[in-house]
Amino acid sequence: MRERKQPALQRLARLEGQVRGVTRMIEEDRYCVDILNQTMAVRSALAQVEVLILQDHADECVEQAIASSDLEAQRQKFRELVGIFEKVCG
Repeated sequence: MRERKQPALQRLARLEGQVRGVTRMIEEDRYCVDILNQTMAVRSALAQVEVLILQDHADECVEQAIASSDLEAQRQKFRELVGIFEKVCG
């Protein structure tokens, strides 16, 4: 997570502010559709953080397993990726 660590942390910090904003909107009895639009923006921003982490995993962990020629390590990393995609695709 070296290469994308700072961008991920920056996005998470912004997300933290967005979530606080949603909390404030609910406390202030703001219009439901406005709140829902904000929660969708939070989900989208979190998905972008997930992409950064997945890219790092592919660039570092998966790449190392492939380079190692360790068949079991390669299979494990592939199963991890498939597991992530299963969760995303439901």
